[in-house]
Amino acid sequence: MSASRPDKTDRLAVLIDADNASSRIADGLFEEIAKIGEASVRRIYGDFSSQRSKGWADVLSRHAIIPQQQFAYTTGKNASDITLVIDAMDLLHSSRFDGFCLVSSDSDFTRLAARIREQGVDVYGFGEQKTPESFRQACRRFIYTENLLPGRVTAEKDNGDAPPLAKPQQAADLLKRVIEQMDTEDGWVNLGSFGKQLLNLSSDFDPRTYGFKKLSDLVRSTKLFEVDDPEGGSVEIRLKPQAAEKPRATRSRRPASRPPSQPKSDYS
Repeated sequence: MSASRPDKTDRLAVLIDADNASSRIADGLFEEIAKIGEASVRRIYGDFSSQRSKGWADVLSRHAIIPQQQFAYTTGKNASDITLVIDAMDLLHSSRFDGFCLVSSDSDFTRLAARIREQGVDVYGFGEQKTPESFRQACRRFIYTENLLPGRVTAEKDNGDAPPLAKPQQAADLLKRVIEQMDTEDGWVNLGSFGKQLLNLSSDFDPRTYGFKKLSDLVRSTKLFEVDDPEGGSVEIRLKPQAAEKPRATRSRRPASRPPSQPKSDYS
């Protein structure tokens, strides 16, 4: 792994499986990667003479992606996957990168993701919602490419080309489980810490899946939480006390001057 560079952006190697990724995600993909770090290496693997991968030809130059042509000499054999894995290991052992972005919905890359993380390097996966859980959980974070498509509708606005991938209430059980794990004296937890714990438990968690850009908006929509959002302070949440539970201590407003002391999550 490369040396720590606190004053610089993380260097990332972006490796795209053209057979298992649509060219329609290209713009959203690199916008998302820019939030993580600098895409220093951008390579895509596939047989670009085939109709399946031809769509990428129109976006390669726009995003400075280097194509790695692999002809399908034998049916059923995927030379592209093998080449991608070989390149990934070469790049890993160069110790020049802080993270890898693997763009595919193929579970065959599960072991590759796990091997890279064993080396102490982060792996960010990008794939469709159908991606097997084994690959999703092998990544530090996994982002559904459906959320990167243009025109994605949000829960606040009834427009766009497609609805959210899931209803907000479908996140309720996960949100409750996480906050119950973060046991505190009065039940209140920092939203940033809550978001980080969510990603630790479920690497593919993303409020956009439920139609919200921010975690705080998703939390409010479930109507299961009390939200303390003081002006100039950090947001904290807790489960609403149930009728059968012993009442919890009430939360007094903090002074606005109190600076946030906890780290923020990617989506808070």
